[in-house]
Amino acid sequence: MSRVALVTGGTRGIGAATAIALKAEGYTVVAVYGRDGEKAKLFHDETGIPVYKWDVSDFEACQAGVAQVEADQGPVEVLVNNAGITRDATMHRMNYDQWRQVIETNIGSCFNMSRAVIVGMRKRKFGRIVNVGSINGQAGQYGQVNYAAAKSGIHGFTKALAQEGAAHGITVNAIAPGYIDTEMVAAVPGDILEKIVQRIPVGRLGKAEEIARAITFLAADEAGFITGSTLSVNGGQHMY
Repeated sequence: MSRVALVTGGTRGIGAATAIALKAEGYTVVAVYGRDGEKAKLFHDETGIPVYKWDVSDFEACQAGVAQVEADQGPVEVLVNNAGITRDATMHRMNYDQWRQVIETNIGSCFNMSRAVIVGMRKRKFGRIVNVGSINGQAGQYGQVNYAAAKSGIHGFTKALAQEGAAHGITVNAIAPGYIDTEMVAAVPGDILEKIVQRIPVGRLGKAEEIARAITFLAADEAGFITGSTLSVNGGQHMY
């Protein structure tokens, strides 16, 4: 029986590419989405991957959602915490809702979802958790105090949970994508995006499939000696 992999934000962008890549590797994949049911249905129709809708920033919704997935598909053994939003503004213009929404969705969901699967993973002595951070959580970004804080928090969350899970066969790692050719990046004004690309040594935006490749590597059974790591996939834009 194939392992069940759950991808949050799994019907668009990096999440969709990851869900497709994991399915190609033989996993039983489910994709969680929070908005845009029309695109989620299209994704399901095109890929055959089951889709589930709930708000990953809501703790109780995550508990109920994971319970339903496990009843339908089997125990979740691979969790990809990919869901994320932006609400960009400089600090003197940012309102509390812009701060709260990003923190609760981008980092709060990592707790909510990990908490929902961690007990089962410990009992089974196996688990793979991959958290999607960001280059902007490593280097910061003007106008993204909320997003940078949340993504930076993901990297610390990853290291701490990795220490807790290691003795139970659970690895916890993070991916820090650079600027990827997704809808989120497409929303950046063209002149600003051009300047961003000029700072990327490889001279282009990344592809969602390139991030998915890294995630599937960390999710593999054979990746059991890698934990607490952050893999930067950013075209050389930020190295440390």
